[in-house]
Amino acid sequence: MVGVANSTPLLALDAAALDMETTGLDAEAARVVQLAAIRVRDGAIRPKETFETLVDPEMPVPESSTAIHGIAPSDLRDAPRFDAVALDLERFLGGAVVIGHNIGFDLTVLRNEYRRVGMKWYRPRSLCTMMLARLVGRSLPDFSLDAVAAWLGVAIEGRHTAPGDARAAADIFLRLIPLLRAAGIRTLAEAEAATRAQADTVARQIEAGWVAPVRARGNDQDAALRAIDSYPFRHRARDVMSAPPLWAEPGMACDAAARALAEKGVSAFFVRDAAGDGGEAGIVTERDLLRALANPEIRDRTVGGIASRPLVCVAEDDFVYRAIGTMRRHGIRHLGVTGSDGGIVGALTSTDVMRERADEALILGDELGHAESVPALGAIWARQPIVARSLLEEGVPARDIAAVLSTELRMLTARAAGLAEARMRDEGRGGPPVPYCVLVLGSGGRGESLLAPDQDNAVVFASGTPGSEEDRWFEALGTHMSDILHEVGVPYCRGGVMASKADWRHDLAGWRETVDGWLKRGDWKDVCYVDIFYDLHAVHGDRDLARAVAEHAYGRARQAPGFLKLLAAAATDFTAPLGLFGGIRTRDGRVDLKRGGLLALVSGARVLALRHGVTERSTRRRLEAVMALGEGNADDLADVVEAHEILLGEILAQQLRDMEDGIPPSGSVAVKGLGRHETARLKWALRQVDVMNTLVGDPMAFG
Repeated sequence: MVGVANSTPLLALDAAALDMETTGLDAEAARVVQLAAIRVRDGAIRPKETFETLVDPEMPVPESSTAIHGIAPSDLRDAPRFDAVALDLERFLGGAVVIGHNIGFDLTVLRNEYRRVGMKWYRPRSLCTMMLARLVGRSLPDFSLDAVAAWLGVAIEGRHTAPGDARAAADIFLRLIPLLRAAGIRTLAEAEAATRAQADTVARQIEAGWVAPVRARGNDQDAALRAIDSYPFRHRARDVMSAPPLWAEPGMACDAAARALAEKGVSAFFVRDAAGDGGEAGIVTERDLLRALANPEIRDRTVGGIASRPLVCVAEDDFVYRAIGTMRRHGIRHLGVTGSDGGIVGALTSTDVMRERADEALILGDELGHAESVPALGAIWARQPIVARSLLEEGVPARDIAAVLSTELRMLTARAAGLAEARMRDEGRGGPPVPYCVLVLGSGGRGESLLAPDQDNAVVFASGTPGSEEDRWFEALGTHMSDILHEVGVPYCRGGVMASKADWRHDLAGWRETVDGWLKRGDWKDVCYVDIFYDLHAVHGDRDLARAVAEHAYGRARQAPGFLKLLAAAATDFTAPLGLFGGIRTRDGRVDLKRGGLLALVSGARVLALRHGVTERSTRRRLEAVMALGEGNADDLADVVEAHEILLGEILAQQLRDMEDGIPPSGSVAVKGLGRHETARLKWALRQVDVMNTLVGDPMAFG
């Protein structure tokens, strides 16, 4: 059975709230008299998905227990024994995370029942609503089911019955999720870690012989998901496509097209728009032609008359795994490939992309782009660490893994925008008043995002002044989009770089004016903005708007030597965290490699790119483009590229370790866990900060 991922947001858990009534309160001796569970999926209780049964305890039920739950011996006369219901309970729970109030008691009784009948018990992953409530309701006088329910406004129907208390636990769990998120507890692993941190309570339960409320650290099933073929994650559509694509005119006869396919040894033609105005392209496959020629009613039609439209496409920069997912979702074997201008530049077949295939359970495909709800979006997003770990263990370079993660972050943001649009329509505010485009900025835009992204996004729309009806519509859209991303697991940007904020939401004219203002004023706040903005990547909407903004921004940057001086000064203001004798300086055993190393290399590469008119986004491509221009020392530039890879790899590896332990990922790395070779390599990479400072040069030399 495949386990749930550590990184699954609490909102997206496939869970089952469990409760039982027993013969007594001693977990070691108690027997079950009633069992109930209710499913929690996609952030909601599923009232039609329930399990409920009385159970013959094979012993007298004390009157004191009957007085609590109302179940008398006469009620159990025809009830099944535990061994007769155990398998039904297992089938209902499946791989769900089991939730309950004081769940350690229920799990202990359950374990003992399995032991009595000689059946093997598989301990599920679990969460205790009582202990989760302790994390966010510290002022409560007690954490009984009644007290926590009253605090959260949960009405309990059927108190001291297994169905009633299970439903109450489910309600409590869902109402705790936003409170836990606000406290920095977002994922299953983080909730488990926060529960373990309540050491006194956990220790008392274990001393009493109870099953712990959560499983031991590292005892998860993510490892079962690690086997993955890295090919689709290392290659892009442009690497495997056939180019140039083969076209058939819409007036071509079917028999002539069939002969042409055979002569060229291909399985499909793209078909131009019949009007010849560059409109909707189509496709005719070998199968289409064979069916047409075998049917007297359509045999004489032209290829334009039998073509399938529209032609389904992926972008040339899309990874192969996304092409595989697109084919599977549409049930097709051919795709068009589009270039940066939207024109069709190549063709992909299932043979091209299926030469090597990712594991079925892991392939990301294009599911993020079609998730129907926020919880579903969160469940798909939770797969990212599993894929990252698998690729890292296969030796895939960290920068390539970052490119995959960034692709998914962009798709996540695009889907959040789509869901935000749906919310706007549901609120009666209609669709977009003018064309617009959502931009991902910062590391996500560069293609260098790892496992701790926050929201760096913006919106450009066709027209509308600040405070106008159009601007207010996009403000509301940006707010919904940011809320969705936050719920899924991409937190609000602490610096406010989000489309919901006025600084990051303009029409096209407004963005041009904003960029000109940054370059003209040249203060430190503007430097921070430029650091993020010049990495922009369009993810949703009218990409021509994004292209126009980018062209204006890059064109003006080269004409602003004063601002480039300021940008260079900021880029060379970094000092590597190395001591006087070359040792790594740490704080609480960790070194912040993002602030102490990565940002210096990224910022320096951005300055060099702007200075030399390079429009590439990624740090590696920027440096390689500068190298190709003959600017700077080639060996030094190559060393910085290698150092960038080392820093990305160390940060990613630590993020994966932290996420397994329920620690929120960050840019800091625990030095103690590094081997001698890794430490030496890391020191070398950090020394390249000074090399980058030299490459950027004296800020006053810019002009």
